[in-house]
Amino acid sequence: MPGRPYLQIPGPTLVPERIVRAMAQPIIDHRGPRFAALVEACLAGLKRVFQTRSGEIVLYPGSGTGAWEAAIVNTLSPGDRVLACVNGHFSTGFARTAEAYGVDVERLEVPYGEGVPADRLESRLRQDAAHDLAAVLVVHNETSTGVTSNVAAVRAALDGAGHPALLLVDTVSSLASIDFRFDAWGVDVALTGPQKGLMLPPGLAILAVSARALAASEKARCPRAYWDWRPVLERNRRGEFPYTPATVLLFGLAEALQMLEEEGLENVFRRHARLAEACRRAVRGLGLEILSRNPAEHSNTLTAVVMPEGFDSDELIRRAYATLQLSLGVGLGAVKGRVFRIGHLGSLNELDLLGGLAGVELALRDLGVPVRLGAGLAAAEAYLLASSGPASP
Repeated sequence: MPGRPYLQIPGPTLVPERIVRAMAQPIIDHRGPRFAALVEACLAGLKRVFQTRSGEIVLYPGSGTGAWEAAIVNTLSPGDRVLACVNGHFSTGFARTAEAYGVDVERLEVPYGEGVPADRLESRLRQDAAHDLAAVLVVHNETSTGVTSNVAAVRAALDGAGHPALLLVDTVSSLASIDFRFDAWGVDVALTGPQKGLMLPPGLAILAVSARALAASEKARCPRAYWDWRPVLERNRRGEFPYTPATVLLFGLAEALQMLEEEGLENVFRRHARLAEACRRAVRGLGLEILSRNPAEHSNTLTAVVMPEGFDSDELIRRAYATLQLSLGVGLGAVKGRVFRIGHLGSLNELDLLGGLAGVELALRDLGVPVRLGAGLAAAEAYLLASSGPASP
């Protein structure tokens, strides 16, 4: 089929041409001075994106799932108790990763479509007078539900309870798209992958680590070899890795960080917020519901849309790809078959979003959902025209 496919999933996102060209460079010596300068630039740029001065950056060839594992094994020991805030498919996965290493996981269960309730969290932490809980696990932006939890409020809950637990935060679908403040919010480990807001192909596990987490690492007894961050930190300081690195992805990462610098991080956040609101207005214009219940928690990187009763979201996704080359995110976990997800993050502008929304309207009508063609697009376009200025490309 002629024309470009529309990748409207919540990641991996489209890789901009600038980054593709950067990754097309010849491979260089990963023990040489040029590579050392590349590593230094990537680490410095990531500190700015995580908004940290004091945190250390850890880079692995890997995935976001691997980053979960790295966060767990470097800070915890078998038998430690942690409180996992579970409000979707990926927060469930984070908790299960901890359990796989013998960590005793207590779940603070939250319905799909809701963020982490800071009041309930603080109440539970106050009950833990002996400070048996070693860590709190949170997903900043739950990719399965389109809900962004308030990490600042989570930190306030820990402080309000006077609790010393480490704060481990998954930022896979939020970093470089939604405001995240490692230092200001007192996060101890933040983890991400490169394939969403950083606009790269998958293949890296990226962490920011606090001094408290580094101290906890000296006492942690979970088995670790590849994910042990101590040799990575030691070698990264010299512009090296303790094994063969993902050189091509580091070329791309340096370019992605440069693009974010050029746009300005605050502008990146504003662009995502504006396009996300346009998407939500389009969904409502079609008469459909959004899974996220609280407007203050609506994600600016994806929107999870509830299918009308009697319609299967998996079939919608199948038809959208078969007829339009439009890829939408499937429903995961408890909402499989009930929701589809529209990604609006990374290298995205108004026309990219509107093209995807037009495809959603066509696919819904093709499935027999009684939506009025153009209603969603009109709502999105009206908002984009009324809001301040065009988004950056």
